[in-house]
Amino acid sequence: MHIQTDSEDILLKKMAEGDQEAFHAIYYHYAPRLYGKLLKTLHSEDLSSEILQEVFLTIWQKRSLIDPTRSFRSYLFKIADNLAIDLFRKANRDQAVMSRLLAASIDHYTHTEEWLEQKEKAGILHKAIEELPPQRKMVFVLCKLEGKSHEEVAKMLNISPSTVNNHIVKAMQFLRNYLSEHPDVAGILLLYFLLQ
Repeated sequence: MHIQTDSEDILLKKMAEGDQEAFHAIYYHYAPRLYGKLLKTLHSEDLSSEILQEVFLTIWQKRSLIDPTRSFRSYLFKIADNLAIDLFRKANRDQAVMSRLLAASIDHYTHTEEWLEQKEKAGILHKAIEELPPQRKMVFVLCKLEGKSHEEVAKMLNISPSTVNNHIVKAMQFLRNYLSEHPDVAGILLLYFLLQ
């Protein structure tokens, strides 16, 4: 379904008045694109679905505060970005959330990188990363597996870019030592990470 700008204004006004059909029309228009963006960020269908539902729950709860004269799409995607950042911050404190994000990243990696298709190699990498201290692990995953910049990660985790860099350097030193026990995997993985 494609929503014209003028009809979107009408739908937003109706939704503000509690019209569920208008809400559903907006949901079905934006949900696929928003889900796609979340999936690129989180690499997890479950986590992306959870955040998507949370975004639209927030929209419904704050429907009377939405300004139909401003870009609704920008507002919607900003909520999604904030919720994703909150999830990363929570993962920085919560081991269970960290494990879900890490597993999703490793799983995504094994499907997209040809040299890491074998589960054994992915398992060795996963085990090595799990040995890192929590914040260092999160920084490593975000920078090296998610491809985020040091500045993006610093903002997400409320730390300085130099702290991010320090975590990456120390994580690489640790992984070099850990992976030296698996020379068949170590060279390829470290070369890849160093080139990032």
